[in-house]
Amino acid sequence: MSNHREFRDLFPALSEELENDGTQKLKIDGVRTMEEESEQPQTHFVPSVIDYIRRCDTEEQAVEIVDYLLKRGEITRKEARAIKTQLRTQGLRSFGSKKERDHYLHHGIGSD
Repeated sequence: MSNHREFRDLFPALSEELENDGTQKLKIDGVRTMEEESEQPQTHFVPSVIDYIRRCDTEEQAVEIVDYLLKRGEITRKEARAIKTQLRTQGLRSFGSKKERDHYLHHGIGSD
């Protein structure tokens, strides 16, 4: 009994969730539907819209990136619409896992 009380004191929100069967269930899909750059060896790296999106923390940041690249003419309206639809329906991580700062320094060009 003391273990239960200790657990409740240390983790009140988790304890309440378990006791009330209020556990949230999330479906995790890591399938990419937007094609990334070709698998050809690269001598220099030019990030794609997907590379920028994979650095975002929120969908709002991703939309801002898409709008900016559209305004600069780096992506088409059709591409922007497709990306925004995927963001809305499948979420930010449907484009791939988050790439942290200095990703390519540590993992090289072309690595996921």
